[in-house]
Amino acid sequence: MFSAQTGMFRMVSEEEQAMRAKLEHLTVKDHGPVFGPCHKLPGHTIQKARDELNETDERRASALKELRSAVREVGAAAAGGDQLAQAVLEQFGDQADSLLLRFLRARKFDVARAHDLMKDVAVVFVKCCEMIRDRYGRVVLLFNIQHWDLEEITFDETLRAYCAILEKLLENEETQINGFVLIENFKGFTMQHASGIKPAELKKMESFPARFKAVHVTHQPWYFTTTYNVVKPFMKSKLLERVFVHGDELDGYFKDFDANLLPVDFDGKAPVTDYKAVASQIFGSEDTAL
Repeated sequence: MFSAQTGMFRMVSEEEQAMRAKLEHLTVKDHGPVFGPCHKLPGHTIQKARDELNETDERRASALKELRSAVREVGAAAAGGDQLAQAVLEQFGDQADSLLLRFLRARKFDVARAHDLMKDVAVVFVKCCEMIRDRYGRVVLLFNIQHWDLEEITFDETLRAYCAILEKLLENEETQINGFVLIENFKGFTMQHASGIKPAELKKMESFPARFKAVHVTHQPWYFTTTYNVVKPFMKSKLLERVFVHGDELDGYFKDFDANLLPVDFDGKAPVTDYKAVASQIFGSEDTAL
């Protein structure tokens, strides 16, 4: 058998040939339950991991070691400088192998790309996203647009990171019932930001199993209207009725939100969120799915 990974031919055992043959004739009974941990991978799944993800016992061990080293070395080298590298180190440096393995499998054991994926997730916490719960029990997600660096994280990558966060938050039944509110601080929103937004990708969020109760926009520049008009057709009419554009006039904003609960970077009086603590809550569990 020719291996594209090594560029060489290798002998394929009878056991491996039999497992590949089985992959073509599987039924639902050959797989475990959707929920809960998988205590032992079926042989055919191990074969699929080898074929599709380049995963072997040796590659898994070496890639985990390489990824953990990259996280720690880059983070240590950036001490006092690169905030994002530090955030990746703080969030993932001491996590179990099982968590790091998710990033490696998501990127077919390409360590550099797995490390980049960690950065994509971390940047949402470090630069863009905070969260609180309001008096109605809704989780309020706070997005700081000016910290979104398009060269560092694309719009697609940002949405993927948000979905990972939402999935974890929806483990809470109170949140499932009370839903989410978005506050988006558009101070510092640029034309480059506007060009990076993909309205069609926003449409996919409608299929996400969450209740979005309101969206509040503050400090938007004059050209925000153009972007908003492009996005509108991709939003449900019900959600459009729940979008409140405040600009710099925040009287209505403070009728909905207690200034004592909002952090100072969202015109409130509370301190800026401890990103490390939030990230630990989101990613600290080994059961969290990416």
